[in-house]
Amino acid sequence: MTGRLELLERVLAEAKDEGRAALVGYLPAGFPTVDGSIAACTALLEGGCDIVEVGLPHSDPVLDGPVIQTADDIALRGGVRIADVLRTVRETHAATGAPVLCMTYWNPVDRYGPERFAAGLAEAGGAGCILPDLPVEESEAWRKAAEQHGLATVFVVAPSSRDERLAKITAAGSGFVYAASLMGVTGTRESVGRQAEDLVRRTRATTDLPVCVGLGVSNADQAAEVASFADGVIVGSAFVKRLLDHSGDLEGGLAAVRALAGELAEGVRSRGR
Repeated sequence: MTGRLELLERVLAEAKDEGRAALVGYLPAGFPTVDGSIAACTALLEGGCDIVEVGLPHSDPVLDGPVIQTADDIALRGGVRIADVLRTVRETHAATGAPVLCMTYWNPVDRYGPERFAAGLAEAGGAGCILPDLPVEESEAWRKAAEQHGLATVFVVAPSSRDERLAKITAAGSGFVYAASLMGVTGTRESVGRQAEDLVRRTRATTDLPVCVGLGVSNADQAAEVASFADGVIVGSAFVKRLLDHSGDLEGGLAAVRALAGELAEGVRSRGR
């Protein structure tokens, strides 16, 4: 079975045709439980997200702030495994028909086997992989496996990336480019800032791939601000926090993330580019 790269590309193109940015939500697999994470990822899409990233929990998540670290710890203590991550991708995609990506650090994929992981992700109906800590120079084995299985390889660029580096990264990627809005870790912030707009402008000069911005977006106003200059708005910590705030009350947590997805979806539609 081939992955859903073409579905991802189509959903991003349809959002662009509607004159808006796509809304991308993130939640880690296994949080608060495996079944709970499947229900939550489905709720994000039902609430208004166009695309979902399923996180593979990691013991040393260098890009993630305290909120996602807390969720990852809960998932890891619950015994989450790669099989559970793939199941989360499979059941979320089956329930919604939406593009579902896996966001993971490289070490678990390397240990599992890049070819094996790509085959499993494609079989689950995954659209691709976001690999924030995989240097493009060391990515050939993964990119070959991903291409063979119809998966996107999404790389992360940062405000510190020089133009020459941006060109190298975007030439190797597919699906979209993940632009980190600032230097630092994930988490909600008061302002997304102008660094992100400059990074999107510089990244677009090197590629025709959509550029989606993550890190710091937590409300409709921020989503609207980012949607005014980016092709996609990525939100993670704000969704995780809603579930953490409803610890022990899954139905309340699902209602909260569904509601936030709706608010953010209105935000990305309220300001055209």
